[in-house]
Amino acid sequence: MPLTKSQHLDSTISPKRMLALDGGGIRGVLTLEYLGAIEKMLSERTRRPDFRLCDYFDLIGGTSTGSIIAAGLACGMSVTELKTLYREIGASVFKPSILRRGFMTPKFPSDRVQQALDRYLGADVTLDSDRIRTGLMIMTKRLDTGSPWPLHNHPDAVYAAQDGKLLLTQIVRASTAAPTYFEPEEIAISSRNGDMVQGAFVDGGVSPFNDPALQLLMLAALHGHGFRWQSGASKLLLVSVGTGTRKSNYSTQEIMNMPSAMQGLRALQSLMDDCLRVNQTMLQWLTDCRTPSTIDRAVGDLALDGKSGPHLATYVRYNVMLEESWLRARLGIELTADRLAELAEMDNPDNMGDLSNIGCKAAGQQLKAEHFPADFDV
Repeated sequence: MPLTKSQHLDSTISPKRMLALDGGGIRGVLTLEYLGAIEKMLSERTRRPDFRLCDYFDLIGGTSTGSIIAAGLACGMSVTELKTLYREIGASVFKPSILRRGFMTPKFPSDRVQQALDRYLGADVTLDSDRIRTGLMIMTKRLDTGSPWPLHNHPDAVYAAQDGKLLLTQIVRASTAAPTYFEPEEIAISSRNGDMVQGAFVDGGVSPFNDPALQLLMLAALHGHGFRWQSGASKLLLVSVGTGTRKSNYSTQEIMNMPSAMQGLRALQSLMDDCLRVNQTMLQWLTDCRTPSTIDRAVGDLALDGKSGPHLATYVRYNVMLEESWLRARLGIELTADRLAELAEMDNPDNMGDLSNIGCKAAGQQLKAEHFPADFDV
């Protein structure tokens, strides 16, 4: 018998399992291949053909494209159903137009995203709705105040009464509103003095939490968020899934000769890369990390630091590097640098086939049954 949402959120029931899903636009199809492998493994373990990931995870959180997947999973959708949703979004939303270049107006109209979300998730479903079968966190950012907003459905949170009445598809649309790609989502919220005001919300990827795993750990552990779950390697399991990472390197002279606007864009991208690295560093340091990766040449993979750390959770991270040498050595995939630069784009639906292939092979290599210890079985 699947757990109820109340049981998923109940702090007296332990251990707890969390799933964090990165942003990355259409590269979310890569994430879905990992999730399909996890769903299949856990379905076979539980011997339930009707198994859904919301039956296992007590809190599912996502940023941007990850918020679409997180919301669908939390509502009981299968990974196969989410792949269908992605194909629809790719075909209907990401259509280039000579009238939309992302300078004066966003590249894509947001109404097509909203329509697809309304159709699959339900236009009238609120964040506190019973349609949502487990804990859910949607990472967005309020751009008019510059503050990250992790919107979630725990009834004991400080702002539960307000946040719970927000429409699910509206806040997911807000989380996907990447600047220059889609217009911000305007949401009516209560101000400090109780008046209703309009907030301009954009993609959570422009906060420090494009990878929302550290934010989920804070939700679970910090008192004000309402969860107040017990921490510890045997108490919390945190599974994080990426959308593929590619770093752009430039020579010194290329940077020096760039127009100022391009230097600014490069600096912003570098800042986002730094946030990803800091999140990963903190998580490998603070947890019992089962999939350590090299942070940089100075600190390595933090194996010794993590071994003596506080072990706030058991942590697993799945992701790929969209780089020639990495894909060749790890997955036996040969792609040119130019093709990999194309695959790193967030808005090209023609990339879905190659991304799915990479995700499928990566999941086959990286996913291990021992990453989901028996102590965390439902």
